[in-house]
Amino acid sequence: MQAYLIDFVNLLLRWLHVIAAIAWIGESIYFVMLDNSLRTPKAEEDREKGVFGEMWSVHGGGFYHNQKYATAPAKLPNDLHWSFWKAYTTWLSGFALFVILYMVHPGFYLVNPNSPWEWAANMTGWQANVLALAFLLGGWVVYNELCKRISPNMDRDGLLSIAVAVMMVIVAYLSTQMFTGRAAFLLTGAVMATAMSANVFFWIIPGQRRMVKAMKAGDAPNPLDGKRGKQRSVHNTYFTLPVVLLMVSNHYSFIYSHELAWVVMVLFIFAGALIRQFFVLMHAGKTQPAYPAFGVGLILLAFWVAAPSASSPGGVDGTEGPDQAQITGLIEQHCVQCHASNPEHEGFSAPPAGFAFDSWDEILGQKTQIQQVVASRYMPLGNMTNMSDEERDIIAAWE
Repeated sequence: MQAYLIDFVNLLLRWLHVIAAIAWIGESIYFVMLDNSLRTPKAEEDREKGVFGEMWSVHGGGFYHNQKYATAPAKLPNDLHWSFWKAYTTWLSGFALFVILYMVHPGFYLVNPNSPWEWAANMTGWQANVLALAFLLGGWVVYNELCKRISPNMDRDGLLSIAVAVMMVIVAYLSTQMFTGRAAFLLTGAVMATAMSANVFFWIIPGQRRMVKAMKAGDAPNPLDGKRGKQRSVHNTYFTLPVVLLMVSNHYSFIYSHELAWVVMVLFIFAGALIRQFFVLMHAGKTQPAYPAFGVGLILLAFWVAAPSASSPGGVDGTEGPDQAQITGLIEQHCVQCHASNPEHEGFSAPPAGFAFDSWDEILGQKTQIQQVVASRYMPLGNMTNMSDEERDIIAAWE
């Protein structure tokens, strides 16, 4: 019953997380599109009122006229719309999911027993939890310091973009060395998602509040607040596609269980940013297909890097490969505690990812997945059933 309750809470949290994320990302993408689609107002009276740009659009059977002021309008309405709770809800629900799915059983889901660093491979559960939290916090601190030191006046954003890109390469590499593959992908995405939410909480909304306060007091708003808010919003839009990819990656073990998982991760991050750049420029009236073409090229490169290596026929020593009885025996010994219609493991009320190995046909249907996760040592989780290297070799030689 306890496992069922955890799964049900997991379902509701995931639903909330997806709803909030769709609302936040959708609104963010819309405003970036709006900002880049603005044109100089044609009416002289609008320009005299300080209107910086405008956009006419049609949607849902109606016409819309959006205007943006260079600094602020002469008078603010009482029903001014703010956008922040969707960002906060997305992060809070995502963090709650991380606690339930990973931090409750860190020995299985966070600790990487195959880490090349001995201290990481031998971490206890609580140490892994502390390290994961420090990883998230440290990612935000480093990113925020880069923004403040490299482009404090928003005049060196190009150089800042390169620095953030280098930072993400380092984050991807460190995460895959310290944590299990699936957790590494999730944590790298969470570093970006944390930066996105923190940008809203610490910079965008406070800056907007200062602008509103200044206007109500009859003072001119500080233009740096507007510039800084736009800078962080632009960063958020480039993080969006990579974050979404990394959040769904836990369903695909061939990505996170590869020995070069960090390279695959980096290629997808850059591909997402490049594809997003195409749409940002398109809304500004500049169609540059080289960006999505290069992004697709990176995805194809990721496909090539992550592709399984061809194995020689027969067993590991050239002899005949293992038979059905051998494979079934190993599956029953090391896998069915979790991957069964009615799992014996107390942490599961249903087979993880829907993979149940109750019959030979079901085992055959997941042959490739089984070989991948066993070869990468991702499974069994935390090697709780003590699968030996010889047994892993037998799974690898399975034809």
